Amino acid sequence: METFMEFENSVPSEKKSKIKQLVGFVIGADKFALDILMVQEIIRTPTITNLPNSPEFIEGVINLRGKVLPVIELRRRLKLPLPNDSDKANSRIIIVNVDNKITGFLADSVTKVLKVPEDAIEPPPDIVLAGLDSQYIQGVCDIENSLVILLDFSRILQVDEIRKLKTLYKTGGTAGGEASGIEMAESL
Repeated sequence: METFMEFENSVPSEKKSKIKQLVGFVIGADKFALDILMVQEIIRTPTITNLPNSPEFIEGVINLRGKVLPVIELRRRLKLPLPNDSDKANSRIIIVNVDNKITGFLADSVTKVLKVPEDAIEPPPDIVLAGLDSQYIQGVCDIENSLVILLDFSRILQVDEIRKLKTLYKTGGTAGGEASGIEMAESL
């Protein structure tokens, strides 16, 4: 499993800015991260129940301690190639609080918590921002000669997609709650 090294130690102390903590994860060959404050927990991928007539980006639903949660396949949402079955061995579900709704996002693997100086995160290139489908890219940072894309999960779903998710909550049960830091599953 691929890991990121902490970035904070490579910055001279006189240049240190505010440190942003991110959860790093991998999809295919690409490295991504999201703000740790949005993450409620990370779990091994349990059995996912398919939902008939659901949007294509929804993998299905899971039962997490009595709460029914939708699971979004990040590969489909980000328009990346779908994995082979062998790629699913280390897959994890990142449980995220999005607009006070707890939602699972499927990733190939989760690496570790990254500590990145805020000034090391660069805005995405203008050409990326021109595409409406890329509004969820918050920034890009170079960690040990590897680019990591910082995603804004509060913007990863469009308004009509959020409405579809709300319909799932009404039919499958509400999974609201406040994020209270990060709980890693014991076997990560």
